[in-house]
Amino acid sequence: MNIPTDRKYSKEHEWVKVSASGVSIGITDHAQHALGDIVFVELPETGMEVGAGEVFAVVESVKAASDVYAPVGGKILKVNEELLASPEIINSEPYESWFIVIEMSDQGELESLLSADEYGQFCKEE
Repeated sequence: MNIPTDRKYSKEHEWVKVSASGVSIGITDHAQHALGDIVFVELPETGMEVGAGEVFAVVESVKAASDVYAPVGGKILKVNEELLASPEIINSEPYESWFIVIEMSDQGELESLLSADEYGQFCKEE
């Protein structure tokens, strides 16, 4: 299982990557593998506020529909429009296929997330 060390992870299988342009959020390799072939993504509008733990997107696969939760809260700066036209790229590139970029409202929320090693251990125990 691929778990990059340059980001943080939630127990709901989302990843968070902090950069100068904002905080990118997507789903993990583990999540896309569990979902199977992704066929549809519903994304929020830019400018919306999302709170930590709130649903901000829906991913549909051939197996099921699944909510995507915000591991951290803030204002949505960008939405990855490419996923609307080609949702299957999440399956092949889960760590390049960000869903949203937000401006975090509370940097302290990062402390509650898992490191790559912790997330890997969590997935083994699940």
